[in-house]
Amino acid sequence: MAFPEFRPLDEKSLIEYIKATPSLTSKIGGRFDDLKIKEVGDGNLNFVYVVVGSSGSFVIKQALPYVRSIGESWPMTKERSYFEAVALKEHGRLCPEHVPEVYHFDRNMSLIGMRYLEPPHITLRKGLIAGIEYPLLAEHMSEYMAKTLFFTSLIYRSTAEHKRAVAEFCGNVELCRLTEKVVFSDPYKISEYNRWTSPYLDHEAEAVREDNILKLEVAELKSKFCERAQALLHGDLHTSSIMVTRDSTQVIDTEFAFYGPMGYDTGAFIGNLILAFFAQNGHARQGNDKKIYKEWILKTIEDTWNLFHQKFVALWNEHKDGPGEAYLPAIYNNPQLQKLIQEKYMKELFHDTLGYGAAKMIRRIVGVAHVEDFESIREAIIRADCERRALQLAKTLLKKRREFQSIGDVISAITHVQS
Repeated sequence: MAFPEFRPLDEKSLIEYIKATPSLTSKIGGRFDDLKIKEVGDGNLNFVYVVVGSSGSFVIKQALPYVRSIGESWPMTKERSYFEAVALKEHGRLCPEHVPEVYHFDRNMSLIGMRYLEPPHITLRKGLIAGIEYPLLAEHMSEYMAKTLFFTSLIYRSTAEHKRAVAEFCGNVELCRLTEKVVFSDPYKISEYNRWTSPYLDHEAEAVREDNILKLEVAELKSKFCERAQALLHGDLHTSSIMVTRDSTQVIDTEFAFYGPMGYDTGAFIGNLILAFFAQNGHARQGNDKKIYKEWILKTIEDTWNLFHQKFVALWNEHKDGPGEAYLPAIYNNPQLQKLIQEKYMKELFHDTLGYGAAKMIRRIVGVAHVEDFESIREAIIRADCERRALQLAKTLLKKRREFQSIGDVISAITHVQS
């Protein structure tokens, strides 16, 4: 064991730690003379160090006992790193093409060592702001979501196996409670950490807090979030949790992982793509009105859902006689019934996707943690106009999600609000 008790690491003490940890020392060939260490954490919670030498590289991520972006006034369990490591390993086993390998985990130090996603990898969010097209994004993300959600659900697993896994992740209660607070509660009431582009969105923020129908629908989504252990979720699948190049898509930052409703993951990803779409007008410049790029985002949204649907159902058909106990072959053993079950299941999952995606959008506009897509738009009045349109669409999706029959209907609603 490198260090017997928790201590936050800095660049100097991190070198000591690496020297005392064979699984990390081996990744850099035991060479420290040319080692370069850089702290790159730009999120709300953790320290992240990139460690690069001539013989290898890795990333060190250490959880702090508080919310980094706010300080010690907002305590946060360090145990989240344990659930992040377990989820990364499980998702990596199920979809190794799109999850970086974990080299080392130290529970005492709340520390994970994993593959360094070298340049030109950047976060998808930064790529979307820069207007970069990723031709394989829909293919890769649909693959990741289909595999990680299907293979950790009761469609594939026995109830005994599923309950054991659910029981373990029930320990990540503090991160789940944080989500309950910032996604399903704070935006709908006066909260000290809420903010928005004031004064331009003052009326819109108040309207969210006064919308009874919106609150009824959010309450239903929150209830399902808390009660339905459908699959092992990433739990925070926004566009800054995905590292990309034109050929590579890697999903990181699973510290919010828990067993919950599948639509929370699919919705988080699609909801963040919709936010990126509405932010584009704020990044338009003379000679580049972002029209072509916005069309690419819409196509990616549509392709992502359609490919996910196709791949999830294909996995279901492939394993319909397997160990899964949700739909026993002895009962659901004819093609007509199987088709009816799948249609009902996927319809509910689609509507959950829209609801949770909308809730994630709303919280990023009038809640505590905003997104760089909008925040990087310098002129507040232009930023507010982009946010207002996104908020309008989100409220429609959340309140009327059951009226949408296809992802094409959603694309039509987005273009209507944008026009």
